[in-house]
Amino acid sequence: MVVAATDRQRLVRSGLFLLALFGHQAIAATLPVDNVDVLYHRYEGGGMVIDGPSVLVRKSIGPQVSVSGQYYVDSVSAASVDVLATASPYKEERKEYTFGIDYLHDKSILSLGFTNSTENDYEANTLYFSVSQEFFGGMSTLTMGYASGWDEVRRVGNDSFREEADRRNYQLGLSQIITRNSLIGLDLEVVTDEGFLQNPYRQNRYIDPNDSTAFLYQPERYPETRTSTSVAVRALYYLPYRASLRGEYRYFSDTWGITAHTAELGYVHGLNQHWTLEASVRYYRQSEADFYSDLFPFENSQTHLARDKELSSLSGTTLALGAVYEWKQTSLPGIDRLQFSLLVDWLNFEYDNFRDVTAAGDFLPGDEPLYSFDAYVTRASLILEY
Repeated sequence: MVVAATDRQRLVRSGLFLLALFGHQAIAATLPVDNVDVLYHRYEGGGMVIDGPSVLVRKSIGPQVSVSGQYYVDSVSAASVDVLATASPYKEERKEYTFGIDYLHDKSILSLGFTNSTENDYEANTLYFSVSQEFFGGMSTLTMGYASGWDEVRRVGNDSFREEADRRNYQLGLSQIITRNSLIGLDLEVVTDEGFLQNPYRQNRYIDPNDSTAFLYQPERYPETRTSTSVAVRALYYLPYRASLRGEYRYFSDTWGITAHTAELGYVHGLNQHWTLEASVRYYRQSEADFYSDLFPFENSQTHLARDKELSSLSGTTLALGAVYEWKQTSLPGIDRLQFSLLVDWLNFEYDNFRDVTAAGDFLPGDEPLYSFDAYVTRASLILEY
């Protein structure tokens, strides 16, 4: 992978993956229904285009066991500000395979699974386990989860480069039905990382000691350990006219000095027995890492150095719209339910202390315009229950 353009995608993938592992069991002790889920996703913004298909198949084996398999592809075309600053645009492909099994026992669900993700210079493996238990007649659900990951980092053009990273994820979640129309949830997540936690291509910049109007580059250096903690509170309220309102707040902090706040509000409205519309708005804000700087005063000015814009101080806003078509008791042979959805997100990111060194103009180091970009995420999916 040429220059660090996919660090953000890896973090996002990990977060969505773990949410999928632990979140689907937080409501009731029932096995997932047999289904085939076909998804196409596309991300475009900030010089990045990421798209590809995903296919998920679930099948029950008796009344207590359900198995699943998923195939996921990311095709990446990168010409981001990071890439253009120090290298050339590139293309690559990532493939991911997930296998899982769920076991239902009385009011408990035990889940076990494995994921492998490969690309030309990175391989990630994750083994996960979770247990979900209902209490008080199904009014309360407690979920505990653990995931262990081991990654291998390589570098294109250097066959001898091999580094490793180990990851541990611990999650505890509690959902509680308050009334027949309202539900709240509380999630705690702790992640520990150890090993090579940086991108082998990314560089930071410092002022040229021989020319104060210019700057030079050197490789980034990150700490070899990181522990992060997040707490999320969620609420869902069903309105009397086939609609629902949901809200979420999440707080994040880590040992690198980053703190982040996320607030989201969503609304779902059923038009009729087939069509549903949904919309949401999300706001995100984070502080910078202790060892981040857009421009360092001189080479090796501190032990750890980073210029990854995702470790800087930034804010982001997401507006999402979607439509879902559902057909129950279909006339299609063997199909009990069909659902098609089309969801579109608009994202805007504003960086407080990361500057665009590719901007046209004659700028002194540190005076370049601050970087910002818009992006669109499109997801089209077809679910067939059988």
